Amino acid sequence: MTPGPDQDPGARPGRDRDLAGRPRNSRPRDALGRPLPRGETGAERVPEDLSLPPADALALAQRLLDSGHPFGAHEVLEACWKQAPEPERELWRGLAQIAVGLTHLQRGNARGAVALLRRGADRVSGYTGTAPHGIDAAGIARAAAGLAAQIETAGDTAAVSSQPRISLTRG
Repeated sequence: MTPGPDQDPGARPGRDRDLAGRPRNSRPRDALGRPLPRGETGAERVPEDLSLPPADALALAQRLLDSGHPFGAHEVLEACWKQAPEPERELWRGLAQIAVGLTHLQRGNARGAVALLRRGADRVSGYTGTAPHGIDAAGIARAAAGLAAQIETAGDTAAVSSQPRISLTRG
């Protein structure tokens, strides 16, 4: 396989990497973020190089969450995490993990949902009272931890009848 124009010519065949050697995944994905075979038509993806101001990223992530697309919200929040200044990195990382937890919930993966919701809630809770950009760290951490407990108590994701509403910002 010949590398594309934006791939490192020294990369292993079949591995998507940019010229700096960072992994890229150009495979199409379904609406729940699961990889599809190359050549298939997948759901619209968030660009890997997305760069938005925090308020715009939060608004986009909230729209994606509200429309039942937590994997897309995860991609937006992950882009913020990777670009955030050091004092905010763990907050954005926690938000991205909560979105992945919601993705696992949609996929019916109780164990993955509980693990990521708890991990994200723990990270976000470290910003209670100090979260920037109007992020409701306390509310998000409480909602994610509560959802994880609900799933864990029931033993499966069927205990959650619909996509839960998590508000990223206060107000």
